Amino acid sequence: MNATSTGALLLCRADPETVRPLAHLLREQMLLTRAGEEWSVLVPEGKPWRDTGPSGGDPEPVDRVLGGWATALAVGSPWPVLALWWDADRAGYTLAAGFRRTVGYIWLADGTPVGEDEAMRTFAARLGLDPVLDLQALEELTRPDPDADAEARLRGLLAVLTRTGLTLPAGLGPGESADRLRSVAAVQRGAERVEWAGWRDAVRAELDAVESSSLGPWVRGPRARAVAAAQLAAGLPLLLWGARRRSGGWATAGALLLAQGALGLAYHRARAATEPR
Repeated sequence: MNATSTGALLLCRADPETVRPLAHLLREQMLLTRAGEEWSVLVPEGKPWRDTGPSGGDPEPVDRVLGGWATALAVGSPWPVLALWWDADRAGYTLAAGFRRTVGYIWLADGTPVGEDEAMRTFAARLGLDPVLDLQALEELTRPDPDADAEARLRGLLAVLTRTGLTLPAGLGPGESADRLRSVAAVQRGAERVEWAGWRDAVRAELDAVESSSLGPWVRGPRARAVAAAQLAAGLPLLLWGARRRSGGWATAGALLLAQGALGLAYHRARAATEPR
């Protein structure tokens, strides 16, 4: 690798339609495309690891930038996010999954491993890889090999992930420059640009993410409206009955049901207000 070959990829174990809403919240311009049956890839259009901070300080290294993005995406989603990065001196990955501590591994440019073996075991477990065959292949990447540089190590990692359905388009891989990655991603079938469109769209994107999860039917839709209506219907008589009997417990329960039902219906009205007209 050379000084111009700094590059980065965000691999999400979900389809582009699922990734898109949360990717907007990163407030970065990226290209999103499919990377197999169960994976998507986000390719940064910019190079924030070259930009100085707001106070004029040194730019953040590429691994820190990618690690922050991966963590932000994973916290708001049920699927893991794998950040791959490389520059003139090192290469590595960061895996983020929910609120759990991120796990990562680093190789020097010549392929010398400088990570902890435990990271590979955690990596395999969180991605549901085979604890014998896949883990054995991953552990090979942590052992000295004079014929394998950092690029080869990352390609070996990706080879293991092909068993989970990951298939990166040709030209999107370790060692390529950020410009090359961007140009390759742009010509992929179904590729789309993801960019920040303001807080109104950000709120809508966040709500879309919640509604597309397993909680969706209970948050919005006929089932959610029915639940809210039932809470209102049950809450009012319960509140009145508790008040007549001077029963604070029943009155409180009725008030809570009324509040929950009212909030549920209010959510529908507020959600409709965030949708494009």
